[in-house]
Amino acid sequence: MEHPLHIYNSISRKIEQFIPLNPPFVGLYVCGPTVYSEPHLGHVRMAITFDVLYRYLLHLGYKVRYVRNITDVGHLEDEITGQGEDRITKKARIEQLEPMEIVQRYKLAFQEALKELNTLPPSIEPQASGHIIEQQEMIRQILANGYAYEVNGSVYFDIDTYNKNYTYGKLSGRRIEDMLVNTRELEGQAEKRNPLDFALWKKASPEHIMRWPSEWSEGFPGWHLECSAMGTKYLGKTFDIHGGGMDLIFPHHDCEIAQSVAANGKEHVRYWMHNNMITIDGQKMARSLNNFITLRQLFSGEHEKLERPYGPMTIRFFILQAHYRSTLDFSNDALQAAEKALMRLMNTLVQVEEIKPVGKRSTTVFDDLYKKFFNSLNDDLNTAKAIAVLFDISDKVASIVNGKEKIIEKKLTGLKDFLKKAVKDILGLKSEEKEASNSSREQALLDIIINLRHEARKNKDFAVSDSLRDKLAAIGIVLKDTKEGTTWEKL
Repeated sequence: MEHPLHIYNSISRKIEQFIPLNPPFVGLYVCGPTVYSEPHLGHVRMAITFDVLYRYLLHLGYKVRYVRNITDVGHLEDEITGQGEDRITKKARIEQLEPMEIVQRYKLAFQEALKELNTLPPSIEPQASGHIIEQQEMIRQILANGYAYEVNGSVYFDIDTYNKNYTYGKLSGRRIEDMLVNTRELEGQAEKRNPLDFALWKKASPEHIMRWPSEWSEGFPGWHLECSAMGTKYLGKTFDIHGGGMDLIFPHHDCEIAQSVAANGKEHVRYWMHNNMITIDGQKMARSLNNFITLRQLFSGEHEKLERPYGPMTIRFFILQAHYRSTLDFSNDALQAAEKALMRLMNTLVQVEEIKPVGKRSTTVFDDLYKKFFNSLNDDLNTAKAIAVLFDISDKVASIVNGKEKIIEKKLTGLKDFLKKAVKDILGLKSEEKEASNSSREQALLDIIINLRHEARKNKDFAVSDSLRDKLAAIGIVLKDTKEGTTWEKL
C-alpha cells in the first residue's frame, strides 16, 4: 500500500503510522456509555467513529478484537472529584427500581440504537459489575507495588508516589501544581494524602445499594478502574488502540493510564484516539448540561430544534461528513443537508446498477479516485475527505448515465465492487427508505401515538388518553409515565 494507515495519537500529539503490536492481530478498546439514560447524539458520535475504524481495520486484513465496555457501577455525579451519588443508583432511586433494572433498560436501548445506526457489534461488551474480582485483584497489585493506600475502608491511588517514577496527567497535559490550585475543599477529601488522589475502592455509605465484599470494606470500585481491569483481561497488559470521547481524557483516561502503569509496570496503550464533541448552539452537547437530543427524539422529530424526524442513516452520514477530531455543530439545517447528500450518494449506487457497458475502451477513469478515497482514510480516518471523493465519483457516474462518458464492462464491475466496499462495508451506509428496519418504523409509530396521548392529557381529555393506553396494552405494549417522559415496553 502506497500510504499505510496513520492515526493521530493523543498521547504523542502527532499523527503516527499505525503498526500493530502483534500483526495481523489488533486489540481495540473503546469506552462505552454509563447506562442510566437514553442514548443521545454525543454517544452516537463515539460509536460511529470507532465502528468505521473497526470496519476499516477489518478491510485492511487485520484480525480485530474490539472491546467496548458498559459502565454500570462506580460512575459518580462529579467526575473530577469522585464525589456525589452513583448515577445509576440515583436513577434507580428516582424511578423506584433496582439499579440493575435501570442498567438493563438503558443498555438494551443503547444496543438497539446502535443496531439502527448500522454499527457492527463489538467482539466483547463487558460490564463493570461483572468484573469486580478483576478490579479487586488490580487494586491488590497496585497496593503491593506501593502506589495506593487504604484509609477508613477506602483505597486511594497515591499520585505523589506515582510521580516519583512516572508522570500523572501526561495524556491531558495537565500539571499537578495547576490542578492543586483549582482543587475545591470537599467532604471526604481530608482522608486523602493528596486532594488529587482518586478512589480505587470506595467504602459504601449505609444507603448505597450497589456494594460488594472486600478485605477493605463493603464497597464498590472507582469508575476509572474498570477500563484498566477489563482492557488488561481481554487485550493484555499492552494493546494497540484505546478510543473514546475527548471529554474522557481528563480525568478518566489520565487515571486509567496511571492505574495500569502502577499495576503492570509499563504503558498499556500504544495509540490513544479521541473523537471530538458534538455542539449545539456552540456548547458541548451533554446530559449534564441539559442540552442533549436523544436518538428517540431524532427518529421521531419530537424536539424543539427539529422540524421533523430523521432516519438512522441520515444521522450516521451527518456524523461521518466531519473529521472525527473536529467539532460538529448540530442544527436542523445540517441534518436536512446530510439527508439530501445521502440520497444523492444512494442514488449513485442505483444508477451504477442500471449502466450498460459500451465499447472496448473507457473514457472515464476511476483508479485515481479509488486511491484518493483510501488515502483519505489512511490519513487519520478522514471520512470527510473520503465522502468528498465519493461525490467526485458520483459526478462521473452522472456523466456516464447522461452519455457524456463511456465505461467498459471490466471497469464497470470494478466500480460496482468499489462502491459496495467503500459505501456499505467501510462507511456502513445504506438506503434509508428501502432498508429501514421494522423496529425503526415501530418506534416512529409509537412515538406518534405517545405524542397524541400527551396532547390529550394536556387538554384534560382523559377518555382519549386512557383509550390509547388501553388499546396499546391490549396488543402487548405497556406505557410507563416518568418524570422524563413516557416510555414503552413489550409484555
